[in-house]
Amino acid sequence: MSTATVGRIGPNAIIRVAEALQHQLGASITAELFALAGLSPYLAAPPQQMVDEGEARRLHTVLRSELGPRVAAEVSREAGVATAGYLLAHRIPKPVQAVLRVLPAAMACRVLLAAIRRHAWTFAGSGTFEAVAGRPTLLTIRDNPLCRGQTSEVPVCDYYAATFEHLFRQLVHRDTRCNELSCEARGDDACRFELRW
Repeated sequence: MSTATVGRIGPNAIIRVAEALQHQLGASITAELFALAGLSPYLAAPPQQMVDEGEARRLHTVLRSELGPRVAAEVSREAGVATAGYLLAHRIPKPVQAVLRVLPAAMACRVLLAAIRRHAWTFAGSGTFEAVAGRPTLLTIRDNPLCRGQTSEVPVCDYYAATFEHLFRQLVHRDTRCNELSCEARGDDACRFELRW
């Protein structure tokens, strides 16, 4: 899709980052970073609806530019785990979770991926999402809204990787690990994630 396309994504990409920043770095630094991203009002009144993906991208870009790759990755990972926790608490029905946890991992993976595909618009925005079940399971986001237009020597999609990893650990296999194999910010053609257990 064109980078001019305006998309919307779920507010967790902002709300959970605010929580992780406050937890790791305190309220003052959180306020400073949100101000740099032009998102200060969200600290007083967190968004309750889908947000412009550009807002979330600005925040994640500010994290990387102001905190450096290591600290930004730590904040993003905590925010991703919290996002998965939110989805488990509020979006994935408890009976479905119970069924997934007793299915063989390969079958649970396919069922979970079908649900993720149906709801990919909530995190991929104007980008596209693809998933291939298997050992390993591969997830791909093209025209990734959170790193579009960014440059980095290392993959920067820790937020997504942590979200995927935590969901799979809770619903597919407790030993799941998610690694980002390629990243558009690094000049690759897509952001690709590998899930292994």
